[in-house]
Amino acid sequence: MVAPSVVHWFRLDLRIHDNLALRNAINEAENRSHILRPIYVIHPEAKNRIGGNRLRFLIQSLNDLDANLRKLNSRLYILRGDASKCLPKVFKKWNVKYLSLQVDIDPEYIKQDEVIEKYCEENDIFVVKRVQHTVYDVHSVVKKNNGSIPLTYQKFLSLVKDTQVKEPIEVTKVLSEGCKPVDFDCKDYDVPTFSQLDFDESSLLECKYEGGETEALKRLNVYMAKKQWVCAFEKPNTSPNSIEPSTTVLSPYISHGCLSAKLFYHKLKQVESGNRHSEPPVSLMGQLMWREFYYTAGSGTENFDKMVGNPVCTQIPWKKNDEYLKAWAEGKTGYPFVDAIMRQLKQEGWIHHLARHMVACFLTRGDLWVSWEDGAKVFEDLLLDYDWSLNAGNWMWLSASAFFYKYFRVYSPVAFGKKTDKEGLFIRKYVPELKKYPTEYIYEPWKAPKSVQTTAGCVVGVDYPKRIVDHDKIHKENMQKMSAAYKLNKEKKSLKRPRPD
Repeated sequence: MVAPSVVHWFRLDLRIHDNLALRNAINEAENRSHILRPIYVIHPEAKNRIGGNRLRFLIQSLNDLDANLRKLNSRLYILRGDASKCLPKVFKKWNVKYLSLQVDIDPEYIKQDEVIEKYCEENDIFVVKRVQHTVYDVHSVVKKNNGSIPLTYQKFLSLVKDTQVKEPIEVTKVLSEGCKPVDFDCKDYDVPTFSQLDFDESSLLECKYEGGETEALKRLNVYMAKKQWVCAFEKPNTSPNSIEPSTTVLSPYISHGCLSAKLFYHKLKQVESGNRHSEPPVSLMGQLMWREFYYTAGSGTENFDKMVGNPVCTQIPWKKNDEYLKAWAEGKTGYPFVDAIMRQLKQEGWIHHLARHMVACFLTRGDLWVSWEDGAKVFEDLLLDYDWSLNAGNWMWLSASAFFYKYFRVYSPVAFGKKTDKEGLFIRKYVPELKKYPTEYIYEPWKAPKSVQTTAGCVVGVDYPKRIVDHDKIHKENMQKMSAAYKLNKEKKSLKRPRPD
Protein backbone atom coordinates (compact mmCIF):
# COMPACT_ATOMS: atom_id res chain seq x y z
CA MET A 1 0.00 0.00 0.00
CA VAL A 2 1.23 3.52 -0.84
CA ALA A 3 2.42 5.48 2.19
CA PRO A 4 0.06 8.37 3.16
CA SER A 5 0.95 11.82 1.84
CA VAL A 6 0.48 15.44 2.84
CA VAL A 7 0.21 17.96 0.00
CA HIS A 8 0.77 21.70 -0.01
CA TRP A 9 -0.61 23.25 -3.19
CA PHE A 10 1.40 26.30 -4.20
CA ARG A 11 -0.42 28.89 -6.31
CA LEU A 12 0.14 32.57 -5.57
CA ASP A 13 2.43 31.84 -2.63
CA LEU A 14 5.68 30.88 -4.36
CA ARG A 15 7.84 31.26 -1.27
CA ILE A 16 9.06 29.57 1.89
CA HIS A 17 8.91 32.62 4.19
CA ASP A 18 5.62 33.63 5.80
CA ASN A 19 3.78 30.63 4.39
CA LEU A 20 1.53 29.35 7.17
CA ALA A 21 -0.24 26.84 4.93
CA LEU A 22 3.12 25.29 4.01
CA ARG A 23 4.20 25.17 7.66
CA ASN A 24 0.91 23.48 8.55
CA ALA A 25 1.62 20.83 5.91
CA ILE A 26 5.20 20.30 7.15
CA ASN A 27 4.03 19.93 10.75
CA GLU A 28 1.29 17.50 9.73
CA ALA A 29 3.76 15.38 7.75
CA GLU A 30 6.23 15.28 10.65
CA ASN A 31 3.64 14.58 13.34
CA ARG A 32 2.06 11.69 11.41
CA SER A 33 5.20 10.49 9.61
CA HIS A 34 3.53 11.11 6.27
CA ILE A 35 5.29 11.95 3.03
CA LEU A 36 5.29 15.67 2.13
CA ARG A 37 4.63 16.61 -1.48
CA PRO A 38 4.60 20.35 -2.27
CA ILE A 39 3.00 20.77 -5.70
CA TYR A 40 2.42 23.38 -8.39
CA VAL A 41 0.09 22.79 -11.34
CA ILE A 42 1.00 24.16 -14.76
CA HIS A 43 -1.84 24.31 -17.24
CA PRO A 44 -0.95 22.64 -20.58
CA GLU A 45 -1.92 25.87 -22.36
CA ALA A 46 0.32 28.01 -20.13
CA LYS A 47 2.21 29.61 -23.01
CA ASN A 48 -1.10 30.74 -24.54
CA ARG A 49 -2.63 31.88 -21.27
CA ILE A 50 0.12 34.27 -20.14
CA GLY A 51 2.66 36.38 -22.00
CA GLY A 52 6.26 35.30 -22.53
CA ASN A 53 7.78 37.63 -19.96
CA ARG A 54 5.42 36.42 -17.24
CA LEU A 55 5.96 32.80 -18.23
CA ARG A 56 9.72 33.31 -17.86
CA PHE A 57 9.20 34.99 -14.48
CA LEU A 58 7.02 32.07 -13.36
CA ILE A 59 9.55 29.41 -14.44
CA GLN A 60 12.36 31.30 -12.68
CA SER A 61 10.20 31.56 -9.55
CA LEU A 62 9.38 27.84 -9.60
CA ASN A 63 13.06 26.90 -10.01
CA ASP A 64 13.96 29.13 -7.08
CA LEU A 65 11.15 27.67 -4.96
CA ASP A 66 12.32 24.15 -5.75
CA ALA A 67 15.89 25.06 -4.73
CA ASN A 68 14.66 26.54 -1.43
CA LEU A 69 12.47 23.51 -0.69
CA ARG A 70 15.43 21.20 -1.26
CA LYS A 71 17.27 23.03 1.54
CA LEU A 72 14.46 21.74 3.80
CA ASN A 73 14.94 18.19 2.49
CA SER A 74 11.87 18.54 0.27
CA ARG A 75 11.24 19.43 -3.36
CA LEU A 76 8.63 20.93 -5.68
CA TYR A 77 6.45 18.56 -7.70
CA ILE A 78 5.26 20.08 -10.96
CA LEU A 79 2.04 18.63 -12.32
CA ARG A 80 0.89 19.32 -15.87
CA GLY A 81 -2.80 19.63 -16.66
CA ASP A 82 -6.09 21.15 -15.55
CA ALA A 83 -5.94 21.19 -11.73
CA SER A 84 -9.56 20.17 -11.25
CA LYS A 85 -8.93 17.05 -13.36
CA CYS A 86 -5.36 16.04 -12.57
CA LEU A 87 -5.33 16.58 -8.79
CA PRO A 88 -7.95 13.90 -7.93
CA LYS A 89 -5.84 11.41 -9.91
CA VAL A 90 -2.57 12.17 -8.13
CA PHE A 91 -4.30 12.42 -4.74
CA LYS A 92 -5.49 8.85 -5.24
CA LYS A 93 -2.08 7.72 -6.54
CA TRP A 94 -0.24 9.31 -3.59
CA ASN A 95 -2.80 8.32 -0.94
CA VAL A 96 -3.21 11.93 0.15
CA LYS A 97 -4.69 12.51 3.61
CA TYR A 98 -4.13 16.24 4.10
CA LEU A 99 -4.14 19.25 1.75
CA SER A 100 -3.06 22.81 2.57
CA LEU A 101 -3.40 25.85 0.32
CA GLN A 102 -3.98 29.58 0.46
CA VAL A 103 -7.29 31.41 0.15
CA ASP A 104 -7.69 33.18 -3.21
CA ILE A 105 -10.40 35.42 -4.64
CA ASP A 106 -9.65 34.99 -8.35
CA PRO A 107 -12.78 33.31 -9.83
CA GLU A 108 -10.61 30.79 -11.67
CA TYR A 109 -9.09 29.56 -8.40
CA ILE A 110 -12.44 29.63 -6.63
CA LYS A 111 -13.93 27.29 -9.25
CA GLN A 112 -10.97 24.93 -8.95
CA ASP A 113 -11.27 24.95 -5.16
CA GLU A 114 -14.92 23.97 -5.27
CA VAL A 115 -14.12 20.90 -7.36
CA ILE A 116 -11.08 19.87 -5.32
CA GLU A 117 -12.70 20.47 -1.95
CA LYS A 118 -15.70 18.38 -2.96
CA TYR A 119 -13.38 15.53 -3.94
CA CYS A 120 -11.48 15.88 -0.67
CA GLU A 121 -14.70 15.80 1.36
CA GLU A 122 -15.83 12.65 -0.43
CA ASN A 123 -12.45 10.97 0.11
CA ASP A 124 -11.69 11.94 3.71
CA ILE A 125 -8.88 14.36 2.86
CA PHE A 126 -8.56 17.10 5.46
CA VAL A 127 -8.27 20.59 3.88
CA VAL A 128 -6.66 23.62 5.49
CA LYS A 129 -6.85 27.05 3.80
CA ARG A 130 -4.96 30.10 5.01
CA VAL A 131 -5.21 33.81 4.20
CA GLN A 132 -1.66 34.70 3.14
CA HIS A 133 -1.75 36.59 -0.15
CA THR A 134 -2.96 39.83 1.45
CA VAL A 135 -2.17 41.79 4.60
CA TYR A 136 -5.76 41.59 5.81
CA ASP A 137 -8.48 38.96 5.59
CA VAL A 138 -10.53 40.76 2.96
CA HIS A 139 -13.66 38.75 3.69
CA SER A 140 -13.48 39.90 7.32
CA VAL A 141 -13.17 43.50 6.15
CA VAL A 142 -16.37 43.16 4.11
CA LYS A 143 -18.10 41.52 7.07
CA LYS A 144 -17.01 44.41 9.29
CA ASN A 145 -18.66 46.76 6.79
CA ASN A 146 -22.00 44.96 7.27
CA GLY A 147 -21.48 42.77 4.23
CA SER A 148 -20.91 45.67 1.82
CA ILE A 149 -17.65 46.45 0.05
CA PRO A 150 -16.03 49.80 0.87
CA LEU A 151 -16.39 51.94 -2.25
CA THR A 152 -13.68 54.43 -1.31
CA TYR A 153 -10.07 54.05 -0.29
CA GLN A 154 -10.58 56.16 2.82
CA LYS A 155 -13.51 53.99 3.92
CA PHE A 156 -11.32 50.92 3.53
CA LEU A 157 -8.56 52.49 5.65
CA SER A 158 -11.07 53.31 8.38
CA LEU A 159 -12.17 49.65 8.46
CA VAL A 160 -8.65 48.25 8.91
CA LYS A 161 -6.98 50.97 11.01
CA ASP A 162 -7.38 49.07 14.30
CA THR A 163 -6.67 45.62 12.87
CA GLN A 164 -3.54 43.98 14.26
CA VAL A 165 -1.35 42.49 11.53
CA LYS A 166 0.40 39.38 12.79
CA GLU A 167 4.14 39.11 12.38
CA PRO A 168 5.24 37.04 9.37
CA ILE A 169 6.30 33.51 10.25
CA GLU A 170 9.47 31.66 9.30
CA VAL A 171 9.48 28.20 7.74
CA THR A 172 12.86 26.64 8.52
CA LYS A 173 12.12 23.07 9.66
CA VAL A 174 14.24 20.51 7.82
CA LEU A 175 12.16 17.42 7.11
CA SER A 176 13.17 14.03 8.45
CA GLU A 177 14.07 11.29 5.98
CA GLY A 178 10.79 9.54 6.77
CA CYS A 179 8.85 12.37 5.07
CA LYS A 180 10.94 12.10 1.90
CA PRO A 181 9.19 10.12 -0.89
CA VAL A 182 10.85 7.39 -2.93
CA ASP A 183 10.32 9.42 -6.14
CA PHE A 184 12.19 12.43 -4.70
CA ASP A 185 14.65 12.50 -7.62
CA CYS A 186 12.13 11.66 -10.34
CA LYS A 187 12.70 13.99 -13.29
CA ASP A 188 9.06 13.68 -14.35
CA TYR A 189 8.13 16.25 -11.71
CA ASP A 190 10.90 18.78 -12.42
CA VAL A 191 10.18 22.39 -13.38
CA PRO A 192 9.74 22.31 -17.17
CA THR A 193 12.09 24.03 -19.55
CA PHE A 194 10.81 26.44 -22.18
CA SER A 195 11.30 23.82 -24.88
CA GLN A 196 9.16 21.38 -22.88
CA LEU A 197 6.46 24.05 -22.82
CA ASP A 198 6.91 24.50 -26.58
CA PHE A 199 7.96 28.12 -26.08
CA ASP A 200 10.79 29.86 -27.92
CA GLU A 201 12.77 31.73 -25.25
CA SER A 202 14.79 33.54 -27.92
CA SER A 203 11.66 35.57 -28.71
CA LEU A 204 12.15 37.40 -25.40
CA LEU A 205 14.50 40.32 -24.79
CA GLU A 206 16.84 40.79 -21.83
CA CYS A 207 15.36 39.80 -18.46
CA LYS A 208 15.26 42.92 -16.29
CA TYR A 209 13.42 41.36 -13.35
CA GLU A 210 14.38 37.81 -12.40
CA GLY A 211 11.64 35.82 -10.73
CA GLY A 212 11.79 34.06 -7.39
CA GLU A 213 11.75 34.44 -3.62
CA THR A 214 15.53 34.89 -3.42
CA GLU A 215 15.47 37.88 -5.76
CA ALA A 216 12.35 39.26 -4.04
CA LEU A 217 13.97 39.31 -0.60
CA LYS A 218 17.16 40.77 -2.01
CA ARG A 219 15.22 43.55 -3.72
CA LEU A 220 13.16 44.19 -0.60
CA ASN A 221 16.27 44.53 1.57
CA VAL A 222 17.94 46.89 -0.90
CA TYR A 223 15.01 49.29 -0.83
CA MET A 224 14.28 49.02 2.89
CA ALA A 225 17.92 50.02 3.53
CA LYS A 226 17.13 53.36 1.86
CA LYS A 227 15.24 54.62 4.89
CA GLN A 228 15.19 58.28 3.90
CA TRP A 229 13.95 57.41 0.40
CA VAL A 230 11.21 55.16 1.80
CA CYS A 231 10.03 57.81 4.28
CA ALA A 232 10.00 60.57 1.65
CA PHE A 233 8.37 58.44 -1.07
CA GLU A 234 5.32 59.98 -2.73
CA LYS A 235 3.98 58.19 -5.79
CA PRO A 236 2.90 61.33 -7.72
CA ASN A 237 6.47 62.62 -7.47
CA THR A 238 7.99 59.57 -9.13
CA SER A 239 8.65 59.47 -12.85
CA PRO A 240 6.52 57.35 -15.19
CA ASN A 241 9.11 57.67 -17.95
CA SER A 242 12.51 57.37 -16.29
CA ILE A 243 14.89 55.01 -18.08
CA GLU A 244 15.40 53.05 -14.86
CA PRO A 245 12.38 52.53 -12.55
CA SER A 246 11.75 55.27 -10.01
CA THR A 247 9.82 52.85 -7.77
CA THR A 248 10.65 49.50 -6.11
CA VAL A 249 9.28 47.11 -8.79
CA LEU A 250 8.31 44.74 -5.98
CA SER A 251 4.84 44.28 -7.47
CA PRO A 252 5.69 41.23 -9.66
CA TYR A 253 7.10 39.46 -6.61
CA ILE A 254 4.06 40.25 -4.47
CA SER A 255 1.59 39.28 -7.19
CA HIS A 256 3.26 35.86 -7.62
CA GLY A 257 3.64 35.46 -3.87
CA CYS A 258 7.45 35.36 -4.07
CA LEU A 259 7.28 38.14 -1.48
CA SER A 260 4.79 38.15 1.37
CA ALA A 261 2.63 41.29 1.43
CA LYS A 262 2.60 40.97 5.21
CA LEU A 263 6.40 40.93 5.38
CA PHE A 264 6.51 44.06 3.19
CA TYR A 265 3.98 45.70 5.50
CA HIS A 266 6.07 45.02 8.62
CA LYS A 267 9.32 46.10 6.96
CA LEU A 268 7.69 49.40 6.01
CA LYS A 269 6.39 49.82 9.57
CA GLN A 270 9.92 49.29 10.90
CA VAL A 271 11.38 51.92 8.58
CA GLU A 272 8.63 54.43 9.33
CA SER A 273 8.74 53.93 13.11
CA GLY A 274 10.06 57.04 14.83
CA ASN A 275 10.71 58.83 11.55
CA ARG A 276 8.80 61.52 9.76
CA HIS A 277 7.28 59.93 6.68
CA SER A 278 4.72 60.41 3.92
CA GLU A 279 1.21 59.10 4.43
CA PRO A 280 -1.31 57.05 2.42
CA PRO A 281 -2.45 57.16 -0.28
CA VAL A 282 0.85 58.44 -1.80
CA SER A 283 3.33 56.65 0.52
CA LEU A 284 4.73 53.18 -0.10
CA MET A 285 2.42 51.92 2.64
CA GLY A 286 -0.37 53.71 0.81
CA GLN A 287 0.48 51.80 -2.37
CA LEU A 288 0.27 48.50 -0.50
CA MET A 289 -3.09 49.56 0.92
CA TRP A 290 -4.40 50.24 -2.60
CA ARG A 291 -3.74 46.58 -3.29
CA GLU A 292 -5.69 45.60 -0.17
CA PHE A 293 -8.53 47.93 -1.16
CA TYR A 294 -8.91 46.37 -4.60
CA TYR A 295 -8.67 42.85 -3.17
CA THR A 296 -11.46 43.69 -0.76
CA ALA A 297 -13.59 45.18 -3.53
CA GLY A 298 -12.94 42.21 -5.80
CA SER A 299 -13.79 39.67 -3.13
CA GLY A 300 -17.23 41.15 -2.50
CA THR A 301 -18.33 42.19 -5.99
CA GLU A 302 -19.99 39.91 -8.51
CA ASN A 303 -18.50 40.12 -12.03
CA PHE A 304 -15.78 42.45 -10.77
CA ASP A 305 -13.74 42.06 -13.95
CA LYS A 306 -16.66 42.85 -16.27
CA MET A 307 -18.90 45.83 -16.95
CA VAL A 308 -22.24 44.05 -17.42
CA GLY A 309 -23.55 42.54 -14.22
CA ASN A 310 -21.03 44.44 -12.09
CA PRO A 311 -22.98 46.47 -9.49
CA VAL A 312 -20.17 49.00 -8.85
CA CYS A 313 -19.42 49.67 -12.52
CA THR A 314 -21.01 52.49 -14.51
CA GLN A 315 -22.48 51.16 -17.75
CA ILE A 316 -20.81 53.07 -20.59
CA PRO A 317 -21.51 52.44 -24.31
CA TRP A 318 -17.91 51.76 -25.36
CA LYS A 319 -17.31 50.98 -29.03
CA LYS A 320 -15.68 47.82 -30.29
CA ASN A 321 -12.72 48.90 -32.42
CA ASP A 322 -10.14 46.19 -33.10
CA GLU A 323 -8.04 48.54 -35.22
CA TYR A 324 -7.67 51.05 -32.37
CA LEU A 325 -7.04 48.31 -29.82
CA LYS A 326 -4.32 46.69 -31.96
CA ALA A 327 -2.57 50.02 -32.62
CA TRP A 328 -2.63 50.82 -28.89
CA ALA A 329 -1.42 47.37 -27.80
CA GLU A 330 1.45 47.39 -30.30
CA GLY A 331 2.53 50.96 -29.58
CA LYS A 332 1.56 52.35 -32.97
CA THR A 333 -0.92 55.11 -32.15
CA GLY A 334 1.19 57.95 -33.52
CA TYR A 335 1.52 59.44 -30.03
CA PRO A 336 5.17 58.77 -29.06
CA PHE A 337 4.65 58.86 -25.29
CA VAL A 338 1.78 56.36 -25.43
CA ASP A 339 3.67 54.16 -27.88
CA ALA A 340 6.85 54.19 -25.80
CA ILE A 341 4.94 53.02 -22.73
CA MET A 342 3.20 50.21 -24.55
CA ARG A 343 6.44 49.05 -26.18
CA GLN A 344 8.20 49.05 -22.81
CA LEU A 345 5.35 46.92 -21.46
CA LYS A 346 5.65 44.45 -24.32
CA GLN A 347 9.44 44.23 -24.05
CA GLU A 348 9.92 44.19 -20.27
CA GLY A 349 6.57 43.22 -18.75
CA TRP A 350 6.49 46.22 -16.44
CA ILE A 351 5.58 49.91 -16.66
CA HIS A 352 5.29 52.60 -13.99
CA HIS A 353 1.90 52.98 -12.30
CA LEU A 354 1.43 56.51 -13.65
CA ALA A 355 2.32 55.27 -17.13
CA ARG A 356 -0.49 52.74 -16.73
CA HIS A 357 -2.77 55.66 -15.88
CA MET A 358 -1.76 57.42 -19.07
CA VAL A 359 -2.32 54.54 -21.50
CA ALA A 360 -5.50 53.30 -19.80
CA CYS A 361 -7.08 56.74 -19.94
CA PHE A 362 -5.96 57.09 -23.58
CA LEU A 363 -7.58 53.79 -24.61
CA THR A 364 -10.87 54.46 -22.86
CA ARG A 365 -12.48 57.80 -21.99
CA GLY A 366 -9.53 59.96 -23.04
CA ASP A 367 -9.15 59.23 -26.73
CA LEU A 368 -10.05 55.88 -28.29
CA TRP A 369 -13.34 55.10 -26.51
CA VAL A 370 -12.52 51.38 -26.33
CA SER A 371 -13.81 49.30 -23.41
CA TRP A 372 -11.65 48.97 -20.33
CA GLU A 373 -12.28 45.22 -20.48
CA ASP A 374 -10.31 45.03 -23.75
CA GLY A 375 -7.43 46.96 -22.22
CA ALA A 376 -7.50 44.78 -19.10
CA LYS A 377 -7.08 41.66 -21.26
CA VAL A 378 -3.98 43.12 -22.92
CA PHE A 379 -2.52 43.93 -19.50
CA GLU A 380 -3.37 40.42 -18.31
CA ASP A 381 -1.24 39.05 -21.12
CA LEU A 382 1.71 41.44 -20.83
CA LEU A 383 2.13 42.45 -17.18
CA LEU A 384 4.63 40.60 -14.98
CA ASP A 385 2.62 41.78 -11.99
CA TYR A 386 -0.80 40.92 -13.38
CA ASP A 387 -3.25 40.56 -10.53
CA TRP A 388 -6.92 39.82 -11.16
CA SER A 389 -8.39 42.23 -8.61
CA LEU A 390 -5.90 45.07 -9.12
CA ASN A 391 -6.12 44.85 -12.88
CA ALA A 392 -9.92 45.08 -12.93
CA GLY A 393 -10.06 47.73 -10.20
CA ASN A 394 -7.46 49.99 -11.77
CA TRP A 395 -9.03 49.78 -15.21
CA MET A 396 -12.42 50.71 -13.81
CA TRP A 397 -10.80 53.63 -11.98
CA LEU A 398 -8.90 54.95 -14.99
CA SER A 399 -11.90 54.62 -17.29
CA ALA A 400 -13.97 56.44 -14.62
CA SER A 401 -16.30 53.46 -14.49
CA ALA A 402 -15.97 52.96 -10.72
CA PHE A 403 -14.20 54.42 -7.68
CA PHE A 404 -13.16 57.58 -9.59
CA TYR A 405 -15.75 59.81 -11.22
CA LYS A 406 -13.91 62.96 -12.33
CA TYR A 407 -14.03 61.84 -15.93
CA PHE A 408 -13.19 65.36 -17.14
CA ARG A 409 -9.66 64.97 -15.77
CA VAL A 410 -7.94 63.53 -18.83
CA TYR A 411 -4.23 62.80 -19.26
CA SER A 412 -2.61 64.60 -22.17
CA PRO A 413 -0.53 62.19 -24.31
CA VAL A 414 1.79 65.12 -24.96
CA ALA A 415 1.99 67.34 -21.87
CA PHE A 416 2.00 64.60 -19.21
CA GLY A 417 5.26 63.04 -20.36
CA LYS A 418 7.03 66.37 -20.73
CA LYS A 419 6.72 67.04 -16.99
CA THR A 420 9.38 64.48 -16.13
CA ASP A 421 11.23 63.96 -19.42
CA LYS A 422 11.50 67.16 -21.46
CA GLU A 423 14.20 65.74 -23.72
CA GLY A 424 12.14 62.67 -24.58
CA LEU A 425 14.87 60.20 -23.61
CA PHE A 426 12.24 57.59 -22.75
CA ILE A 427 10.68 57.95 -26.19
CA ARG A 428 14.06 57.79 -27.93
CA LYS A 429 14.78 54.46 -26.20
CA TYR A 430 11.47 52.71 -26.82
CA VAL A 431 10.49 54.36 -30.11
CA PRO A 432 13.94 54.34 -31.72
CA GLU A 433 12.67 55.46 -35.14
CA LEU A 434 12.19 58.89 -33.54
CA LYS A 435 15.54 59.06 -31.73
CA LYS A 436 17.01 61.66 -34.11
CA TYR A 437 14.05 64.03 -33.86
CA PRO A 438 14.70 67.50 -32.39
CA THR A 439 13.44 67.82 -28.81
CA GLU A 440 10.75 70.32 -29.80
CA TYR A 441 9.06 67.66 -31.96
CA ILE A 442 9.78 64.45 -30.04
CA TYR A 443 6.32 64.38 -28.42
CA GLU A 444 4.53 65.74 -31.51
CA PRO A 445 6.38 64.48 -34.61
CA TRP A 446 3.45 65.38 -36.87
CA LYS A 447 4.28 69.04 -36.27
CA ALA A 448 7.80 68.70 -37.64
CA PRO A 449 8.34 70.14 -41.14
CA LYS A 450 8.82 67.50 -43.82
CA SER A 451 12.46 68.49 -44.18
CA VAL A 452 13.07 67.87 -40.48
CA GLN A 453 11.33 64.50 -40.68
CA THR A 454 13.45 63.50 -43.66
CA THR A 455 16.68 64.60 -41.98
CA ALA A 456 15.71 62.61 -38.85
CA GLY A 457 15.17 59.54 -41.05
CA CYS A 458 11.56 59.09 -40.00
CA VAL A 459 8.69 60.43 -42.07
CA VAL A 460 5.33 60.43 -40.29
CA GLY A 461 2.87 58.23 -42.16
CA VAL A 462 5.71 56.21 -43.69
CA ASP A 463 8.24 55.27 -41.01
CA TYR A 464 6.03 56.06 -38.03
CA PRO A 465 2.21 56.12 -37.86
CA LYS A 466 0.09 59.21 -38.21
CA ARG A 467 -1.91 60.16 -35.13
CA ILE A 468 -4.76 57.73 -34.66
CA VAL A 469 -6.99 60.56 -33.39
CA ASP A 470 -6.69 64.29 -32.68
CA HIS A 471 -6.50 64.37 -28.88
CA ASP A 472 -7.43 68.04 -28.52
CA LYS A 473 -10.67 67.42 -30.38
CA ILE A 474 -11.63 63.87 -29.46
CA HIS A 475 -11.20 64.08 -25.69
CA LYS A 476 -13.78 66.88 -25.56
CA GLU A 477 -16.25 64.76 -27.52
CA ASN A 478 -15.59 61.84 -25.19
CA MET A 479 -16.27 63.99 -22.15
CA GLN A 480 -19.71 64.70 -23.55
CA LYS A 481 -20.27 60.96 -24.02
CA MET A 482 -19.19 60.31 -20.45
CA SER A 483 -21.52 63.00 -19.17
CA ALA A 484 -24.43 61.45 -21.08
CA ALA A 485 -23.58 57.95 -19.78
CA TYR A 486 -23.42 59.18 -16.19
CA LYS A 487 -26.76 60.95 -16.56
CA LEU A 488 -28.43 57.86 -18.03
CA ASN A 489 -27.02 55.61 -15.28
CA LYS A 490 -28.26 58.01 -12.64
CA GLU A 491 -31.75 58.01 -14.14
CA LYS A 492 -31.84 54.19 -14.27
CA LYS A 493 -30.78 53.93 -10.64
CA SER A 494 -33.45 56.38 -9.54
CA LEU A 495 -36.12 54.33 -11.34
CA LYS A 496 -34.98 51.20 -9.51
CA ARG A 497 -35.29 52.76 -6.08
CA PRO A 498 -38.49 51.74 -4.28
CA ARG A 499 -41.00 54.54 -4.05
CA PRO A 500 -42.33 55.50 -0.60
CA ASP A 501 -45.98 54.58 0.04
